[in-house]
Amino acid sequence: MLDNFSGATRVYLIVGDPIAQVKSPFGVTQAFEEQGRDAVCVPAHVAPADLKDWWAGAQRAHNLDGLIVTVPHKFACTAFCDTLSDRAAFLGTVNTLRRNAQGQWHGDMFDGLGYVRAMEKNGCELKNKRALLVGAGGAGSAIAHSLVLAGVSELAIHDPDEQRCQSLIERLNSLKLGKVTLGGSDPTGFDVAINATPIGMKEADPTPIDTSKIHSQMFVGCVITAPVITPLIAAARAKGCHTVTGADMFAQVRELMVNFLLEV
Repeated sequence: MLDNFSGATRVYLIVGDPIAQVKSPFGVTQAFEEQGRDAVCVPAHVAPADLKDWWAGAQRAHNLDGLIVTVPHKFACTAFCDTLSDRAAFLGTVNTLRRNAQGQWHGDMFDGLGYVRAMEKNGCELKNKRALLVGAGGAGSAIAHSLVLAGVSELAIHDPDEQRCQSLIERLNSLKLGKVTLGGSDPTGFDVAINATPIGMKEADPTPIDTSKIHSQMFVGCVITAPVITPLIAAARAKGCHTVTGADMFAQVRELMVNFLLEV
């Protein structure tokens, strides 16, 4: 693939802090090539304090057509969008931006939709299930939204940022679909338990969900892509649970993001 790049190649950036763990640059570039596009996805390691100034400069590049957003910038990057999808506007968070012919930026959020698709592909039927979600950040908010739209009867959300968590719960309850409540790390009584935090990326991290309370009938998920098998997923599999990993999620989200970025 690298032999094909030239001065005419279109550029898409993925921004995060940290960034070394992401799989998107290769996977998205590969998807561009599969669709016959002369384009490349390049990582950018940008700290939150530098994000606004970095974006002011980055978007001046005339061959920059899109931006993929990862931790911790998914809320902040909504401010860079001229327009938002209904989903992104409801959540106040984005993971993908594209620039149109008029130079305006349109944002959307595919983490939730992609995660639910990955769960369903791995055999999880969400309708009328009780779900526990740990993490109300950018990805967690999107997953929570998609779980409610998928028909869970109850969703409990746990996050150290109580104000952010409560705000998300109130917005989801305004949809008048499944019941959304405040949760904890104990998965007792739930059919589905998902970690949507970065806890598990480091070897010394604790498990964000109490694995001693997991049983074989639960469906357990994690958003982390590196390592692919986090301690949470390993513990769940050891108990016979069906699982979904961050890599499973990425495969679905990548397709959604690429289609969005290449949409005319």
